[in-house]
Amino acid sequence: MTKQNQNTFDNLLLIARPAAGKSEIIDHIKNTPLAERREKYHIGEFQELDDFPMLWTWFEEDAILTDLGHPRIHTDENGHFLHLYQWDLLIRRINLEYDKLVRDDPDFHQHQTLIIEFSRGSSHGGFQRAFDHLSQRIAQRLAILYIDVSWEESRRKNRARYNPERPDSILEHGLSDQKMEALYRHSDWEELQSAHPEGIEIQGHAVPYLVFENEDDLTSTGGESLSHRLGETLSRLFRLYTS
Repeated sequence: MTKQNQNTFDNLLLIARPAAGKSEIIDHIKNTPLAERREKYHIGEFQELDDFPMLWTWFEEDAILTDLGHPRIHTDENGHFLHLYQWDLLIRRINLEYDKLVRDDPDFHQHQTLIIEFSRGSSHGGFQRAFDHLSQRIAQRLAILYIDVSWEESRRKNRARYNPERPDSILEHGLSDQKMEALYRHSDWEELQSAHPEGIEIQGHAVPYLVFENEDDLTSTGGESLSHRLGETLSRLFRLYTS
């Protein structure tokens, strides 16, 4: 069930390659006045769940453990996860955080949208593996916006946004070219889209989705061009969501 009478999404998932523009879109929405945001983007008040702060905590903890002379527990010396299942753990953490939100506020979706954000590459199971671990409670209220950029554009923007003084920043973190190549060069999104043209099945629910084209990097330039394209895409997605 969705709060169709309130004209806003319950759960909106933003997925893409790294640096494709997910966090920039969220920042743009956050800085749009509430009434305009609700009318144009079908998002009112909202909260975010992003798995980047979760995994960054692992890097920080391992650095502290190394400094203390203890074994690292999450990543190796090069910052790679020790276990493939850690990618699944991040999605289960998102499920857990969502459960706590609606536990503490049973009317959460009467006045809030949840925006979820993550990236996945084929080397660690892709988006399909992530969807396999997403909870039914999230999926039954979910719509997906995929931000589409090429591998080359993802790599370019990853380099451009990186600020070594703020590696933990949502908008300024980055990966080395070697990590980008290993983790994210290949994506399973096109396979998923081809196999599920009407909606991606997640936990028994056909979840509607649309693609936001961003090869021209509107999310960096912002302004009216971004507002128009985002509004048009989210309005079409909302019609699918409520149909």
